[in-house]
Amino acid sequence: MIDQGMVRTVQIDKDLVAASATPLVLAILVEGENYGYAILKRVRELSNGKLDWTDGMLYPLLHRLLRLGYVTTEWRTPPEGRRRKYYAITDSGRAALKEHHRQWVTVTDALSEVWRDSDFSDFALGNA
Repeated sequence: MIDQGMVRTVQIDKDLVAASATPLVLAILVEGENYGYAILKRVRELSNGKLDWTDGMLYPLLHRLLRLGYVTTEWRTPPEGRRRKYYAITDSGRAALKEHHRQWVTVTDALSEVWRDSDFSDFALGNA
């Protein structure tokens, strides 16, 4: 049994967050069109609260995805709420997501292989 006092909160390196942001947002948009705040909530939900993005991170990414042609936008005002900009993935965005998926599978397979062949028990216990 692991002593709970030894378990550390996971801090995701900013480079890893940046590298995973595009495929994560595109994958969320494959689930259906969405607006910024809902995308932020979905990221938190998918990561069990470990990824807590800010507006300052998400909106520049969405603007870049729009410039690349990976998403489209549409302003809407629901009857019960305020006006929101909705984002939807395009065919180009789906193709980009497919390529990101291929790359991430390659990287995670390589890491899984090297970690399977190594003794990381000290790391798992927070003794690194």
